[in-house]
Amino acid sequence: MSEQVPHLVTCRWLAERLNDPNVRVVDMRGSVVTRQIAPGVEEADYKGAPEEFARGHIPGAVYVDWTNDIIDHDDSVPVQIAPPDVFAEAMASRGIGDDTHVIAVDHFGGQFATRLWWTLNYYGHEKVSVLDGGYQRWGDEELPVETGQPSPKRAVFTPRVNPAWRTTAEELAEMIGKDQARILDARDSGQYTGAKRRGSRGGHVPGAESVPRELFLAQGGGFKPLEEIQAVIQDKQLDANVPVVAYCNGGVAATVVLFSLHRAGFRKLSNYDGSWNEWAERPELPVEKS
Repeated sequence: MSEQVPHLVTCRWLAERLNDPNVRVVDMRGSVVTRQIAPGVEEADYKGAPEEFARGHIPGAVYVDWTNDIIDHDDSVPVQIAPPDVFAEAMASRGIGDDTHVIAVDHFGGQFATRLWWTLNYYGHEKVSVLDGGYQRWGDEELPVETGQPSPKRAVFTPRVNPAWRTTAEELAEMIGKDQARILDARDSGQYTGAKRRGSRGGHVPGAESVPRELFLAQGGGFKPLEEIQAVIQDKQLDANVPVVAYCNGGVAATVVLFSLHRAGFRKLSNYDGSWNEWAERPELPVEKS
Protein backbone atom coordinates (compact mmCIF):
# COMPACT_ATOMS: atom_id res chain seq x y z
CA MET A 1 0.00 0.00 0.00
CA SER A 2 1.44 3.33 -1.04
CA GLU A 3 2.05 6.24 1.28
CA GLN A 4 -0.75 8.10 -0.50
CA VAL A 5 -3.23 5.46 0.65
CA PRO A 6 -2.74 4.99 4.40
CA HIS A 7 -4.03 1.98 6.25
CA LEU A 8 -5.79 4.13 8.85
CA VAL A 9 -7.27 7.58 8.44
CA THR A 10 -8.58 9.89 11.15
CA CYS A 11 -11.99 11.51 11.21
CA ARG A 12 -10.41 14.92 10.59
CA TRP A 13 -8.49 13.57 7.62
CA LEU A 14 -11.72 12.28 6.12
CA ALA A 15 -13.71 15.41 6.97
CA GLU A 16 -11.30 17.44 4.86
CA ARG A 17 -11.88 15.16 1.86
CA LEU A 18 -15.63 14.59 1.85
CA ASN A 19 -15.98 16.55 -1.39
CA ASP A 20 -13.18 14.68 -3.15
CA PRO A 21 -14.82 12.79 -6.05
CA ASN A 22 -12.11 10.12 -5.84
CA VAL A 23 -12.95 9.27 -2.22
CA ARG A 24 -15.91 7.05 -1.37
CA VAL A 25 -16.97 6.25 2.19
CA VAL A 26 -18.41 2.75 2.54
CA ASP A 27 -20.45 2.18 5.68
CA MET A 28 -20.07 -1.44 6.80
CA ARG A 29 -21.90 -1.25 10.11
CA GLY A 30 -23.22 -4.59 11.32
CA SER A 31 -22.94 -7.08 14.16
CA VAL A 32 -22.51 -10.66 15.27
CA VAL A 33 -25.08 -11.45 17.96
CA THR A 34 -24.30 -14.53 20.05
CA ARG A 35 -26.50 -16.46 22.43
CA GLN A 36 -25.88 -19.50 24.61
CA ILE A 37 -27.99 -22.51 23.66
CA ALA A 38 -26.40 -25.06 26.01
CA PRO A 39 -23.53 -25.10 28.52
CA GLY A 40 -20.42 -24.22 26.57
CA VAL A 41 -22.31 -23.97 23.28
CA GLU A 42 -23.34 -20.77 21.52
CA GLU A 43 -24.96 -19.73 18.26
CA ALA A 44 -24.36 -16.56 16.31
CA ASP A 45 -26.60 -14.44 14.12
CA TYR A 46 -25.00 -12.20 11.50
CA LYS A 47 -26.73 -8.86 11.05
CA GLY A 48 -26.36 -5.76 8.94
CA ALA A 49 -27.47 -2.32 10.10
CA PRO A 50 -29.14 -0.59 7.13
CA GLU A 51 -31.67 1.12 9.38
CA GLU A 52 -28.86 2.75 11.35
CA PHE A 53 -27.34 3.96 8.12
CA ALA A 54 -30.64 5.49 7.03
CA ARG A 55 -30.96 7.34 10.35
CA GLY A 56 -27.54 8.87 10.05
CA HIS A 57 -24.23 8.41 8.23
CA ILE A 58 -21.15 10.25 7.05
CA PRO A 59 -22.09 12.59 4.20
CA GLY A 60 -21.70 10.93 0.81
CA ALA A 61 -21.35 7.44 2.28
CA VAL A 62 -22.87 4.36 0.70
CA TYR A 63 -23.99 1.31 2.64
CA VAL A 64 -22.86 -2.30 2.19
CA ASP A 65 -24.57 -5.04 4.18
CA TRP A 66 -21.77 -7.51 4.94
CA THR A 67 -24.32 -10.30 5.47
CA ASN A 68 -25.98 -9.90 2.08
CA ASP A 69 -24.38 -7.60 -0.47
CA ILE A 70 -20.86 -9.05 -0.79
CA ILE A 71 -21.38 -12.74 -0.01
CA ASP A 72 -21.81 -15.89 -2.07
CA HIS A 73 -25.47 -16.82 -1.66
CA ASP A 74 -24.85 -20.19 -3.31
CA ASP A 75 -22.20 -21.27 -0.79
CA SER A 76 -23.40 -23.47 2.06
CA VAL A 77 -20.81 -21.86 4.36
CA PRO A 78 -22.17 -18.58 5.76
CA VAL A 79 -20.92 -15.16 4.55
CA GLN A 80 -18.29 -16.41 2.13
CA ILE A 81 -16.87 -13.78 -0.19
CA ALA A 82 -19.01 -12.99 -3.21
CA PRO A 83 -17.92 -14.21 -6.65
CA PRO A 84 -16.21 -11.60 -8.87
CA ASP A 85 -19.27 -10.51 -10.86
CA VAL A 86 -21.43 -10.08 -7.76
CA PHE A 87 -18.76 -8.15 -5.91
CA ALA A 88 -18.01 -5.96 -8.92
CA GLU A 89 -21.70 -5.09 -9.26
CA ALA A 90 -21.93 -4.23 -5.56
CA MET A 91 -19.03 -1.82 -5.94
CA ALA A 92 -19.96 -0.34 -9.33
CA SER A 93 -23.56 0.36 -8.29
CA ARG A 94 -22.26 2.27 -5.28
CA GLY A 95 -20.01 4.52 -7.34
CA ILE A 96 -16.78 2.66 -6.56
CA GLY A 97 -14.50 2.43 -9.57
CA ASP A 98 -11.01 1.20 -10.25
CA ASP A 99 -9.47 4.50 -9.14
CA THR A 100 -11.69 5.16 -6.12
CA HIS A 101 -10.06 5.53 -2.71
CA VAL A 102 -12.42 3.58 -0.45
CA ILE A 103 -12.75 4.51 3.22
CA ALA A 104 -14.21 1.56 5.16
CA VAL A 105 -16.31 2.49 8.19
CA ASP A 106 -18.07 0.41 10.81
CA HIS A 107 -19.33 1.16 14.32
CA PHE A 108 -16.01 1.40 16.12
CA GLY A 109 -13.33 0.85 13.48
CA GLY A 110 -12.97 -2.92 13.60
CA GLN A 111 -13.71 -6.19 11.89
CA PHE A 112 -16.42 -5.18 9.43
CA ALA A 113 -14.30 -2.35 8.07
CA THR A 114 -11.31 -4.67 7.79
CA ARG A 115 -13.50 -7.30 6.12
CA LEU A 116 -14.05 -4.82 3.29
CA TRP A 117 -10.34 -3.93 3.32
CA TRP A 118 -9.48 -7.61 2.84
CA THR A 119 -12.19 -8.21 0.25
CA LEU A 120 -11.06 -5.28 -1.88
CA ASN A 121 -7.45 -6.43 -1.69
CA TYR A 122 -8.52 -9.93 -2.70
CA TYR A 123 -10.10 -8.40 -5.77
CA GLY A 124 -7.00 -6.37 -6.57
CA HIS A 125 -8.17 -2.99 -5.29
CA GLU A 126 -5.51 -1.67 -2.91
CA LYS A 127 -6.88 1.87 -2.62
CA VAL A 128 -8.68 1.26 0.66
CA SER A 129 -8.29 2.68 4.15
CA VAL A 130 -10.08 2.12 7.45
CA LEU A 131 -11.57 4.99 9.45
CA ASP A 132 -9.95 4.72 12.87
CA GLY A 133 -12.62 4.68 15.56
CA GLY A 134 -15.41 4.32 13.03
CA TYR A 135 -18.77 6.03 13.03
CA GLN A 136 -18.75 6.26 16.82
CA ARG A 137 -15.67 8.47 16.79
CA TRP A 138 -17.08 10.53 13.92
CA GLY A 139 -20.04 11.32 16.15
CA ASP A 140 -17.88 11.94 19.21
CA GLU A 141 -15.99 14.57 17.24
CA GLU A 142 -19.30 16.21 16.30
CA LEU A 143 -18.68 15.98 12.60
CA PRO A 144 -21.55 16.31 10.09
CA VAL A 145 -23.99 13.52 9.27
CA GLU A 146 -26.79 13.09 6.79
CA THR A 147 -29.82 10.82 6.52
CA GLY A 148 -31.60 8.91 3.79
CA GLN A 149 -30.30 6.85 0.93
CA PRO A 150 -27.68 8.12 -1.54
CA SER A 151 -27.85 7.74 -5.33
CA PRO A 152 -24.23 7.61 -6.48
CA LYS A 153 -23.26 7.71 -10.12
CA ARG A 154 -22.42 4.25 -11.37
CA ALA A 155 -18.71 3.46 -11.83
CA VAL A 156 -16.63 0.72 -13.44
CA PHE A 157 -15.08 -1.74 -11.02
CA THR A 158 -12.80 -4.41 -12.47
CA PRO A 159 -12.21 -7.40 -10.16
CA ARG A 160 -8.70 -8.82 -10.40
CA VAL A 161 -8.56 -11.86 -8.14
CA ASN A 162 -5.39 -12.22 -6.08
CA PRO A 163 -5.74 -15.85 -4.89
CA ALA A 164 -2.90 -15.51 -2.37
CA TRP A 165 -5.22 -13.49 -0.14
CA ARG A 166 -7.64 -16.41 0.35
CA THR A 167 -6.99 -19.92 1.65
CA THR A 168 -9.34 -22.89 1.26
CA ALA A 169 -9.93 -25.66 3.79
CA GLU A 170 -8.03 -28.10 1.59
CA GLU A 171 -5.05 -25.77 1.33
CA LEU A 172 -5.02 -25.19 5.07
CA ALA A 173 -5.24 -28.90 5.79
CA GLU A 174 -2.16 -29.43 3.62
CA MET A 175 -0.21 -26.90 5.72
CA ILE A 176 -0.73 -28.66 9.03
CA GLY A 177 2.54 -29.90 10.48
CA LYS A 178 4.67 -28.71 7.56
CA ASP A 179 5.85 -25.29 8.81
CA GLN A 180 4.69 -23.70 5.56
CA ALA A 181 2.90 -20.91 7.37
CA ARG A 182 1.92 -19.63 10.79
CA ILE A 183 -1.75 -20.41 11.34
CA LEU A 184 -3.38 -17.82 13.60
CA ASP A 185 -6.73 -18.28 15.34
CA ALA A 186 -8.38 -14.88 15.85
CA ARG A 187 -11.23 -16.13 18.05
CA ASP A 188 -11.36 -15.75 21.83
CA SER A 189 -9.40 -18.16 23.99
CA GLY A 190 -12.49 -20.12 25.06
CA GLN A 191 -13.29 -21.06 21.49
CA TYR A 192 -9.64 -21.81 20.77
CA THR A 193 -9.31 -24.28 23.66
CA GLY A 194 -12.71 -25.84 23.09
CA ALA A 195 -14.09 -24.68 26.44
CA LYS A 196 -16.92 -23.23 24.40
CA ARG A 197 -17.90 -23.81 20.84
CA ARG A 198 -20.00 -22.80 17.89
CA GLY A 199 -21.04 -25.53 15.53
CA SER A 200 -20.65 -29.28 15.82
CA ARG A 201 -17.11 -29.36 17.19
CA GLY A 202 -14.98 -27.19 19.44
CA GLY A 203 -11.26 -26.60 19.44
CA HIS A 204 -8.90 -25.30 16.78
CA VAL A 205 -7.03 -26.24 13.64
CA PRO A 206 -4.06 -28.42 14.69
CA GLY A 207 -0.95 -26.31 15.03
CA ALA A 208 -2.85 -23.03 15.05
CA GLU A 209 -1.80 -20.38 17.55
CA SER A 210 -4.21 -18.26 19.58
CA VAL A 211 -3.93 -14.62 18.49
CA PRO A 212 -7.29 -13.03 19.37
CA ARG A 213 -8.32 -9.98 17.36
CA GLU A 214 -8.62 -8.02 20.63
CA LEU A 215 -4.83 -7.90 20.88
CA PHE A 216 -4.86 -5.30 18.12
CA LEU A 217 -7.88 -3.20 19.06
CA ALA A 218 -7.77 -0.16 21.33
CA GLN A 219 -10.11 0.27 24.25
CA GLY A 220 -12.95 2.55 23.22
CA GLY A 221 -12.65 1.70 19.53
CA GLY A 222 -10.13 1.84 16.73
CA PHE A 223 -6.74 0.21 16.50
CA LYS A 224 -3.76 0.25 18.79
CA PRO A 225 -0.79 2.42 17.77
CA LEU A 226 1.71 0.75 15.49
CA GLU A 227 4.31 0.44 18.24
CA GLU A 228 1.85 -1.60 20.31
CA ILE A 229 1.10 -3.77 17.28
CA GLN A 230 4.83 -4.35 16.94
CA ALA A 231 4.95 -5.43 20.59
CA VAL A 232 2.26 -8.04 19.94
CA ILE A 233 4.18 -9.28 16.92
CA GLN A 234 7.34 -9.57 18.97
CA ASP A 235 5.53 -11.35 21.79
CA LYS A 236 4.05 -13.87 19.35
CA GLN A 237 7.40 -14.18 17.55
CA LEU A 238 5.84 -13.56 14.16
CA ASP A 239 8.15 -13.12 11.18
CA ALA A 240 7.17 -11.08 8.12
CA ASN A 241 9.13 -13.53 5.94
CA VAL A 242 6.91 -16.45 6.98
CA PRO A 243 3.42 -16.65 5.44
CA VAL A 244 0.48 -16.14 7.79
CA VAL A 245 -2.99 -17.65 7.46
CA ALA A 246 -5.62 -16.30 9.86
CA TYR A 247 -9.08 -17.66 10.60
CA CYS A 248 -11.95 -17.09 13.02
CA ASN A 249 -15.58 -18.23 12.77
CA GLY A 250 -16.61 -16.60 9.52
CA GLY A 251 -13.49 -15.04 8.04
CA VAL A 252 -14.31 -11.61 9.47
CA ALA A 253 -12.49 -11.20 12.80
CA ALA A 254 -9.47 -12.78 11.12
CA THR A 255 -9.20 -9.70 8.92
CA VAL A 256 -8.42 -7.58 12.00
CA VAL A 257 -5.28 -9.67 12.48
CA LEU A 258 -4.37 -9.49 8.79
CA PHE A 259 -4.95 -5.74 8.63
CA SER A 260 -2.80 -5.15 11.70
CA LEU A 261 0.03 -7.29 10.38
CA HIS A 262 -0.18 -5.50 7.03
CA ARG A 263 0.21 -2.18 8.86
CA ALA A 264 3.41 -3.61 10.35
CA GLY A 265 4.86 -4.52 6.96
CA PHE A 266 3.72 -8.14 6.58
CA ARG A 267 2.76 -9.00 3.00
CA LYS A 268 2.48 -12.81 2.95
CA LEU A 269 -1.03 -12.82 4.38
CA SER A 270 -4.11 -14.93 3.72
CA ASN A 271 -7.58 -15.40 5.16
CA TYR A 272 -9.15 -18.84 5.57
CA ASP A 273 -12.54 -17.50 4.60
CA GLY A 274 -14.50 -20.62 5.54
CA SER A 275 -12.99 -20.55 9.04
CA TRP A 276 -14.66 -22.45 11.86
CA ASN A 277 -18.10 -22.24 10.23
CA GLU A 278 -16.74 -24.65 7.65
CA TRP A 279 -14.00 -26.53 9.51
CA ALA A 280 -16.19 -27.63 12.43
CA GLU A 281 -18.81 -29.10 10.13
CA ARG A 282 -16.43 -31.23 8.06
CA PRO A 283 -15.61 -34.31 10.17
CA GLU A 284 -12.73 -35.33 7.88
CA LEU A 285 -10.83 -32.19 8.96
CA PRO A 286 -8.78 -32.62 12.16
CA VAL A 287 -9.46 -30.69 15.36
CA GLU A 288 -7.18 -30.08 18.32
CA LYS A 289 -8.17 -29.01 21.82
CA SER A 290 -6.04 -27.47 24.52
